[in-house]
Amino acid sequence: MRENDRVTSATRQPGTPSAAVRPRLIATDLDGTLLRDDKSVSPRTVAALAAAEEAGIEVFFVTGRPARWMDVVSEHVHGHGLAICGNGAAVVDLHGGPGAHRFVKVRELARANALDAVRLLRATAPGTVFAVEQTYGFHQEPDYPKLHMEIPDNLLPAERLLAPDGPDADQPVLKILAYHPDLDPDAFLTLARLAIGGRANVTRSSPSALLELSGPDVSKASTLALCCAERGISHEEVVAFGDMPNDVEMLTWAGQSYAMGNAHPDVIAAASGRTVANNEDGVAVVIEQLLAESI
Repeated sequence: MRENDRVTSATRQPGTPSAAVRPRLIATDLDGTLLRDDKSVSPRTVAALAAAEEAGIEVFFVTGRPARWMDVVSEHVHGHGLAICGNGAAVVDLHGGPGAHRFVKVRELARANALDAVRLLRATAPGTVFAVEQTYGFHQEPDYPKLHMEIPDNLLPAERLLAPDGPDADQPVLKILAYHPDLDPDAFLTLARLAIGGRANVTRSSPSALLELSGPDVSKASTLALCCAERGISHEEVVAFGDMPNDVEMLTWAGQSYAMGNAHPDVIAAASGRTVANNEDGVAVVIEQLLAESI
């Protein structure tokens, strides 16, 4: 892929062989990948997704977003209309439309693990503040910044939010958000992974020092693997797209994977190929190429 120059087609990294297996499923991240920076889905991308479904290739949206933030793509679902949300913590049926999404599968973060992670991060990175994402609720600490355009259901310390008798205690915890106002994002990620160990899966998708903590075995890749197994689809038959560290496992697992032109260095290293940036419709570029090759 040429840098500082216009790229008009997807290119594979040197030494990566052309795929011999016909793809049966496309798994794409949203922010920074399928969506443009203004959070729109371009007409070219809409057409490419429809063409893939018409050709018999399933399309899965695989995102760190919660289900309630899926309105950006709800009108673009075809076929099955399923999405993997919360970095693998939930599989959601989008057919109901905005505000009527149905949870098909939930892979929660145990409250004991979440409390351990909070305790360890408070000790290792003083100044960290937390928010709690549940199936139908969002709660945060009083000092957690207004990073999300929504009003939290509760403002309480994380220990209280995660207590057995805390708010919405009957709802599964999907992930914990941990924000630090001063640390470098990648340094914070490394620090948190070392501190938390196997108690939770720690990743990030934000350009700021905002970490996302899920169940120990929960990731985009592991939930996508479960969904594919249910459909008799092997990893070799999956084409994946992403741009941030929370996409790395998925890109490594898929038979073909593409880092966006705007991707984090770890994503570029993990993917088997590269495409142009999200604002240049990099996902659509590859889909068009794949469909042309299958004719």
